[in-house]
Amino acid sequence: MAFYVQKYGGTSVGSTERVRNVARRVAKFHAQGHRIIVVVSAMSGETNRLIALAREVQNNPDPREMDVMVSTGEQVSIALLSMALMALKVKAKSYTGAQVRILTDCAHTKARILNIDQDKIRTDLDNGHVVIVAGFQGVDQHGNITTLGRGGSDTTGVALAAALKADECQIYTDVDGIYTTDPRVVPEARRLDRITFEEMLEMASLGSKVLQLRAVEFAGKYKVKLRVLSSFEEEGPGTLITFEENEHMEQPVISGIAFNRDEAKITVLGVPDHPGIAYQILGPVADANIDVDMIIQNVSHDDLTDFSFTVHRNDFNNTMNIIREKIQPHIGARDVIGGDRIAKVSVVGVGMRSHAGIASKMFRVLAEEGINIQMIATSEIKVSVVVDEKYMELAVRVLHKAFDLEQVL
Repeated sequence: MAFYVQKYGGTSVGSTERVRNVARRVAKFHAQGHRIIVVVSAMSGETNRLIALAREVQNNPDPREMDVMVSTGEQVSIALLSMALMALKVKAKSYTGAQVRILTDCAHTKARILNIDQDKIRTDLDNGHVVIVAGFQGVDQHGNITTLGRGGSDTTGVALAAALKADECQIYTDVDGIYTTDPRVVPEARRLDRITFEEMLEMASLGSKVLQLRAVEFAGKYKVKLRVLSSFEEEGPGTLITFEENEHMEQPVISGIAFNRDEAKITVLGVPDHPGIAYQILGPVADANIDVDMIIQNVSHDDLTDFSFTVHRNDFNNTMNIIREKIQPHIGARDVIGGDRIAKVSVVGVGMRSHAGIASKMFRVLAEEGINIQMIATSEIKVSVVVDEKYMELAVRVLHKAFDLEQVL
């Protein structure tokens, strides 16, 4: 018999009927003799509702009190699921993050897990209980409730699987696995049977919203096998996220096409080309807690260059203000221009390591469609380009076809 940690997202427990459906699924696993820990999110839409309430009474809600408030959503879910299992004659017990003692640091609204007390959970499992744990939350050393950031229930599930050495962490969501790209953009996209942690990290960081990036990083660090499954289908293998294995090396060169609409590009024109200029530009941006993604510095002419970089679209206006007010006068740049109507499109695959010509093929395919490339970034297993937002879906479709991702293997 196996030991599973199963995580169910907000849509999976979005109504009492869906909670009962989850209970029936968990009860089936339990009846087969498996040891089960279930991690659940708040019911769909509940966290947003609670955040909106907080903002009605305080423009910038206090982080500690915000954590106290939004953590109640998961408390409702764990109690309902526990009751639903009891109605099926299954022994079940629910715990908040504080009750389990998922110890975190003190960074409210974006805390990181430091340690998990396993004693209560192991005792309950040994006594035949299904243990249900609230996702997304923990407690700091002072007893304050903390939350892990949006999507943090995935991280809770992975952390529990790592701490208790579960055989597999199963993430149940509204899709039945990881696809070669978003089926809403490319209907011919197919589900992958398996994908490596490296590829999944790239896909998650490049815009794939199926799994939280932190959860994938955590799973890779502690060698937790992850499987993505649909909570709305009775059966199905889903997609296994695991380490690269020799017997699977002869796989497609490209595993998927990722894309991200949430990009904005800023160019600082006429920048003095001397050592330290990149820090002078990006230092104040980093100090404002703004993440920079792609960076390009052009060839110098007359000791001047142009410096371009991308940020999240939500940070565009703030970044432009920082550059114009603090940086441009200081470094004597000629002008600052930018726009938030761009998108990033990426091809991802561990097979790139042993195959040449992936980037040139990507560039040729885009050129044949008249799609101009504004920026390029590469790693061992990915090539990313920035294009005009209006060409994003076309770029994804033609690249998906060009790299034969529609073929059933």
